[in-house]
Amino acid sequence: MAQWCQLQQLDSKYLEQVDQLYDDCFPMDIRQYLSRWIESVDWDMVAMQDSLATVRFHELLAQLDDQHSRFALENNFLLQHNIRKIKRNLQDRFQEDPVHMAMIISRNLKEEQKILASAISTKEEGQDSGSAMVMEKKKLDNKVKEIKDKVQVVDQNIKNLEELQDDYDFKSNTLKNRENEVNGTTAMELQKEKLTIGRMCLELKAKRQEVVVQLADLLHVINLLISDLINEELPEWKQRQQIACIGGPPNACVDLLQNWFTVVAESLQQVRQHLKKLQELEQKFTYDNDPITQNKEFMEARALELLKTLLTNSLVVERQPCMPTHPQRPLVLKTGGQITVKLRFLVKLQEFNYQLRVKAVLDKDVTEKKGFRKFNLLGTNTKVLNMEESNGSLAAEFRHLQLKEQKVAGNRTNEGPLIVTEELHSLSFESEISQCGLNVKLETVSLPVVVISNVCQLPSAWASILWYNMLTTEPKDLKFFLSPPPAKWSQLSEVLSWQFSSVTKRGLNQEQLNMLEDKLLGAKAQRNLDGQIQWTKFCKQSANEKSFPFWLWIEGILDLIKKHLLSLWNDGSIMGFLSKEREKVLLSDKCPGTFLLRFSESSREGAITFTWIEHDVYDKPVFHSVEPYTKKELGAVSLHDIIRTYKVMAAENIPENPLRFLYPDIPKDKAFGKYYPKPSEAPEPMDVENTEKHGYMKTELISVSEVHPSQLQDNMLPMSHNVYKALEQHVSPQDIDAMTNNLLGLGQFDIQMSAEFEDCGLDQK
Repeated sequence: MAQWCQLQQLDSKYLEQVDQLYDDCFPMDIRQYLSRWIESVDWDMVAMQDSLATVRFHELLAQLDDQHSRFALENNFLLQHNIRKIKRNLQDRFQEDPVHMAMIISRNLKEEQKILASAISTKEEGQDSGSAMVMEKKKLDNKVKEIKDKVQVVDQNIKNLEELQDDYDFKSNTLKNRENEVNGTTAMELQKEKLTIGRMCLELKAKRQEVVVQLADLLHVINLLISDLINEELPEWKQRQQIACIGGPPNACVDLLQNWFTVVAESLQQVRQHLKKLQELEQKFTYDNDPITQNKEFMEARALELLKTLLTNSLVVERQPCMPTHPQRPLVLKTGGQITVKLRFLVKLQEFNYQLRVKAVLDKDVTEKKGFRKFNLLGTNTKVLNMEESNGSLAAEFRHLQLKEQKVAGNRTNEGPLIVTEELHSLSFESEISQCGLNVKLETVSLPVVVISNVCQLPSAWASILWYNMLTTEPKDLKFFLSPPPAKWSQLSEVLSWQFSSVTKRGLNQEQLNMLEDKLLGAKAQRNLDGQIQWTKFCKQSANEKSFPFWLWIEGILDLIKKHLLSLWNDGSIMGFLSKEREKVLLSDKCPGTFLLRFSESSREGAITFTWIEHDVYDKPVFHSVEPYTKKELGAVSLHDIIRTYKVMAAENIPENPLRFLYPDIPKDKAFGKYYPKPSEAPEPMDVENTEKHGYMKTELISVSEVHPSQLQDNMLPMSHNVYKALEQHVSPQDIDAMTNNLLGLGQFDIQMSAEFEDCGLDQK
C-alpha cells in the first residue's frame, strides 16, 4: 500500500504529526494530489543535483497542470483556483532554488516513514487505542444492524401470524355454520375439516410462541445495547469532549452516537406497536397458557422501561459553555459577558421536534454555598429543541446568557476557602417529555465552569480548567480544588503540548518537553520516583526562584507566539524550550554564526532570544545571547526582520551581522527568506530630490548589540574595515565618528538608519 494511503488510516494523534510537516511552503494538497508520483522519485538524489532538481521541479508543475485539467472536466471551480494558486506560490518560492523544494520533500517523506513506524510499533504492542476504538465502533454498528434486522423479522412474523389467525377464524366459523346445517356435508368431510382446523390451531399456537420468544429476545438484545451505549459509549464521548475542551483531538462522534440512540429508540417504539398488535390478536382469540397473555404485561413494561432509560440519558451538552470572544478557552465565563452553550437530544425522532422545552439553571445541586460566590443567570434561559436550526439534529443553542454576581450588604461573597479562579460552578439543563404514553424528566449538566470578573484572571482560570479535566471525569465534583490531586508528568506533558497544537500547527516535541520536565521537576537525579506535580507547583508557586508560576510563564509564551511568532513557530524555526546548558551543547560543534531561537525563562509576559556561536583566537567556542525580545519590541519589528538586520559591533568597528546559519545548518536567508520584504517592498536608495521635496529620508529599524572586541572573530575586523571604507565615499569622517560614538553609547537598541546607510553594505557578510 502507498505510504500516503497508509498514513491516512492512522489514528488522529499520528495524523496531527503529519499535519505539522506541511505548511504554505509546501502544502498538503500537493502531497494528496500527486502522492504516487512523489513517492516514485528518489528525492535524496534530486536534492544533490541542481540540474535534476530543475527537471523534477518542472515535472511537478506539469503534474499540477494535469490535475487542473481534471478539475476543469469536473467543473470544480474552487479546486481549479486552489491548484493555480499553489502553482504560483511554488514558482515564487522554488523557481530559483528547486533543490530546496527537493530537500523539503525528502525530509517530509522520511518523517512520514518515522510516523508510520511509530504507529506500527505501537499497534504491535497492543497499545493502539485508535484501532481498538474503530473496531469497537464496528461492533456497535453491527449490533445496531442486528437489532434493525430482528425488528423486521418480528414485523413480518406478526403479519404472518395475523394472516394465519384470520384464516383460522374464517375456517373455524365456517365449520360451525356447516355443523348447524340440516342438509350439509357428510360426517367424514366434517371430520377432515376439524382435523385441518386442529392443525391450524397448533400452527397458530406455535407461531404465537415463536413471535413472543422473538420479541423477548429482541428486548434482551436492545437492553444489552442500551447498557453499552449508556455505560460505555456515552461516558467515552463525554471524556473525549473533556479532552477536546482542553485542546486535545476534536470530538466528532456525536452524530454517530445520535444515530445509535435514534435507531434503538425507533426499534423500541416498533416493539411497543408490535405488542399492541399482539394484544389485538389476543382479544380475538386466546386459550389456556396463551404466551401473549402470559408475557404481554412484562414485555410492555420492559419496553417502556428501556425507552425511558434511553430517553433519560439522551440529553447532552454538545458544546460546553464558553464566551464567544474566547472560543478556544471554553468553561471560563466572565460576569456580564455573553455566554453560549449548545444542547442536543440524541434521539432524533420527528415527534419530539418543537416538543421539548429546556431550561438552564446555575448551580442547581449545590447545597453548601457558604463562602462561595452566588450568581444570577440572566438572559434567555429557556429554549425549544428543534431540527431546523442545527443541520437536522434535535438541538438548541443558548446564545444570550449572562452571569451577574449577587452581593450581600454591598460586599462580594467570595470569602470562601478557594480563590476566585479555583471556584467551580455548573450549568444544569432540565426538560420533560409528556406524550405517547411517556412521562420522562430529562436533565444534563455541563462540565464545571470558572467564573471570572476580569479578563486578566483568564490564564489562572484556564489552568484550573486544564487541571480538572485532565484528572477527573466527574462533572459534579465542584469541591475539587479543596484538595486537588497531583498530576503525573505523562499526563501534563500531553496537555501542555495540546495548548500549542490547538492554536498553532505544531505541538511540543520530546526535546522541548524534556526541558519543561526539568524545569518543573528538577534534574533527573533530583526527581521524585513517581514524577508527580502538585497543583501549587504548576499554577501558584514561583518557578525556579522567579516571581511567577510555571503556567503563567507558558501562557505568556503562548500569547507571544499567537501574536508575533505564529509563522516561525509553525515552520519549526523556533526551538523554543531548551535550557542554556542544552543550548551550548547543541551549538558547541557548529560552525561560527550558527544560531538558535529559544524562549526566555525570566519573562512572565513571554520573550524570545537568539544565541549564536563564535570561536576565540584559541578556537574555543564563545556563545552570545541577546537580551530577550518581548511583545513590545516584536510589535514594532518582526523577529525575522530583526534577524535579517541584526548587527553587533565593538569599539572602532562598524556593526556586522553575525547570524549565518539557523540550527543545525540552514543558511539564514534560506530559513527566513520567505519572510523578507519582496524587492518591490524593499527600501529604495536615497533620492535627493524626493528628500528635498518631503523633508524626510526613508528609514528602517534594526537591532544593534555592543560586544567587546576580544569576543569577536578576527575575520570580522577586515570586513568592518571594508564597510568603513565604503561609507567614506558617501559620508564625511566627522559624521562617521559621531555616528559610531552614538552607537557605542547604547547596549542593545533599535535605531533608525537611512536607506543610504543600508546601501553601503552594512547588512552584508
